[in-house]
Amino acid sequence: MRSLPLFHRVAGQRVVVLGDGVAAEAKRRLVERAGGIPVAETEAHGARLAFVALEDEREAKQAVMRLKHLGLLVNVTDRPDLCDFTVPSILDRDPVLLAIGTDGASAGLAKALRLRLERLLPQGLGALADALQAARAALRERWPDAGERRRALDEALGEGGTLDPLRDGAGDAVPAWLEGKAGTMPAGRHEIVISSHDPEDLTLRQARLLGSADTILHDPALPAAILDRARADAQRIALPLAGPEPAGLVIVLRWAE
Repeated sequence: MRSLPLFHRVAGQRVVVLGDGVAAEAKRRLVERAGGIPVAETEAHGARLAFVALEDEREAKQAVMRLKHLGLLVNVTDRPDLCDFTVPSILDRDPVLLAIGTDGASAGLAKALRLRLERLLPQGLGALADALQAARAALRERWPDAGERRRALDEALGEGGTLDPLRDGAGDAVPAWLEGKAGTMPAGRHEIVISSHDPEDLTLRQARLLGSADTILHDPALPAAILDRARADAQRIALPLAGPEPAGLVIVLRWAE
């Protein structure tokens, strides 16, 4: 990863936008869509982000220096070398947002990928997110253990599951799913032997286990690209294991050429 992807909340906050013309207006609309307040450089107090859309390179560099001196993070249109952050192509299924970025390499590529995904993701995806948020207390009541609760969600949200995100109307199924007898991915130890450096070669079962694991015991020779497919908060322990056997859903990854 060349950049750390983050979602920055700007609702009700000032965001500096410098410039005139199409590019600057696009940034103002983007800020307003997120609930922010586009302001000029003279109103930068209290702002944390700035967009610079100036055609003259010298003017743009001077503006960047001034804004960074004020402590703002700056994005400069068509000049990724001057940017503290880049703006992704956004697929909006409020409150679900998919941000597709190329680290400034090609805005056209990011847009092309977004347009493909627009056809895949149902318009009701946001309703599923809202329904799950409303059900958080009920989820904790039914599955008090965090690991068991996560595995139940993984089961329901998986391909073909009760709450499959790619299925229209999945949000309407949340109450019935909570009242039913949905199973969970069983805790315990599962071993996977990996023989390819390419994470695309993972089977569906392997990818599912890897994305659901509480703890990963891995061969030190395991390619990083494979390990990166695990949950970011999953505990990673290089083999051989020293100490007590971890609990929950434990995946053992062994490397075999």
